[in-house]
Amino acid sequence: MLKNRNENYFKLKMVVLGILMVVAFFISFLVGRYSISIRVVWDIIRSRFTQVTPYWEPVLETVVLQVRLPRIILALLIGGALSISGASYQTLFKNPMVSPDILGVSAGAGFGAALAMVNDASWWQIQLSALIFGTIAVTVAYLIGNIFGGQSTTILVLAGIVVSSFFQSLLAIIKTLADTDNQLPSITFWLMGSLGKGSNSDVLMMLPAVICSLLLLFIFRYSIDALSSGEDEATTMGVNVPLVKFVVILSSTMITVVSVSICGIIGWVGMVVPHIARLVVGSVYSKLSVSSFMIGGVFLLIIDNIIRGIEGVELPLGVLTALVGTPVFVLLLSRARKVWS
Repeated sequence: MLKNRNENYFKLKMVVLGILMVVAFFISFLVGRYSISIRVVWDIIRSRFTQVTPYWEPVLETVVLQVRLPRIILALLIGGALSISGASYQTLFKNPMVSPDILGVSAGAGFGAALAMVNDASWWQIQLSALIFGTIAVTVAYLIGNIFGGQSTTILVLAGIVVSSFFQSLLAIIKTLADTDNQLPSITFWLMGSLGKGSNSDVLMMLPAVICSLLLLFIFRYSIDALSSGEDEATTMGVNVPLVKFVVILSSTMITVVSVSICGIIGWVGMVVPHIARLVVGSVYSKLSVSSFMIGGVFLLIIDNIIRGIEGVELPLGVLTALVGTPVFVLLLSRARKVWS
């Protein structure tokens, strides 16, 4: 009886979060330079699938479909991706302070983007370079952890810190050599994160990574739950611990590195949102992962709406998530400690 009641409560919470996502999605179209009603937004989107006689100005269709729609979808996907990545890493390492960049993905991607910028690369080349070097950083950290620590999560974390420091040093060198008039400001702004250049092609790049990663995490959700109790306990339950670790790292890395390559480095989302999700649904990974993704998407979308609502200047996304995330994290500490204990 109690189990059925808890399941019903969980389903109700998911319905509420789903409604919140839909509401936030459509309200986000109202934010920006051009004033557009919800009805016009709905009809423009609907016109791509059914026959609708256009009654709106052509520029509004461009704004909705080419500017606001991809940015809104990216905010939902990236916020959700970073949050579920953080929740997965925190569960794997059994550490509430772990974030998606624990294995050096952000430092590697930052170096890759900066390297492309000082060579006057195009936007897609900057994204590709960030993607490649972010993947290299995590791969190197994983190999170091495997070679010197076997299956030790502590050695893996230390390897991530070492790799991150290495790429941060390379990034410092690149910033020193960069042109102070054009290249250095671009590098600095990219490192602070932004969805301002988000496009439909970025959405198409993001979707396969998110779908594949979520599918892998969903398939192994019960094994990840078992692993959260300890490796010895999980082994006695028949869980292939090395395989589950590899799946978590692979999936979390995949969505994190793609997210970072698209929008730059966005801190605190992957650390704070999983704690909020734990307060909502508890620490069971199968429930935590779903709620983290939904809450993270709405959280980042709201932050981006605040940025778009400020006229005359576009603040870096990572700066605002830090400004909001740090006090929220402090408020969550006392209650989150009880959940983790």
